[in-house]
Amino acid sequence: MSGQSLLVPGELSPIRSVPGNIRRPEYVGKPAPTPYTGAEVQTPETIEAMRIAGRIAARAMAEAAKLITPGVTTDELDRVAHDYMCDHGAYPSTLGYRGFPKSLCTSVNEVICHGIPDSTVLRDGDIVNLDVTAYIGGVHGDNNATYLVGDVDDESRLLVERTRESLDRAIKAVRPGRQINIIGRVIESYAKRFGYGVVRDFTGHGINSSFHSGLIVPHYDSPHATTLIQPGMTFTIEPMLTLGTYEYDMWDDGWTVVTKDRKRTAQFEHTLAVTDSGAEILTLP
Repeated sequence: MSGQSLLVPGELSPIRSVPGNIRRPEYVGKPAPTPYTGAEVQTPETIEAMRIAGRIAARAMAEAAKLITPGVTTDELDRVAHDYMCDHGAYPSTLGYRGFPKSLCTSVNEVICHGIPDSTVLRDGDIVNLDVTAYIGGVHGDNNATYLVGDVDDESRLLVERTRESLDRAIKAVRPGRQINIIGRVIESYAKRFGYGVVRDFTGHGINSSFHSGLIVPHYDSPHATTLIQPGMTFTIEPMLTLGTYEYDMWDDGWTVVTKDRKRTAQFEHTLAVTDSGAEILTLP
């Protein structure tokens, strides 16, 4: 694995503004969102709105990813994604969610998830995950991907490729009538081939008008995940695979989650709508 030094917190820039005409999620300005009490199966109208939100989120992530190169700061990636979403009438869902101060998450190397964009400079050989969610039309679209920064060592590159493949395999396993633990079973069985850890405490989730509806989508084979998959359900799958342990520590910021052994980790995510025969990816650019 790369001999890069471990990540340390950088300096935060001021909170970015959002035009006043853009609709805010209900949780902005509150310590926590109102618990979701609606159905996990969505109407065709809601799913169509989620296609729009998902497309904007995917394109915002792609725009930010164009800048990924040694020497760029994670804060600059945040600026690009923030501006893209606002320019297209969407609110960056993470901004103000439970007090999160930025418009996407940037998780570098040993950061499993929820890294806060700051003055951290990407280095040659890093890997970085961008996690972007857009809110528009009263619904959210959530996606993420891990990118290579410059010349990355083979162990890290393979981790990234295989994490993407684990998501692809999990999406193909989605079928109405199956229990939701089929998703984690597929991911875990594939990851075990390579000796990777599968993060357990951070999961996929239901998503719709609520950023996190309460539906849990584990990425390991959980005997408790017995919810039956139904047409019209909308949720994310977002496996986090590690080169070592799946156990973690959290930074003092209350957000940044790092592997306990500080080995590298990768993640990929799509928002899905269950169809009569499988799953439609709603977060395609």
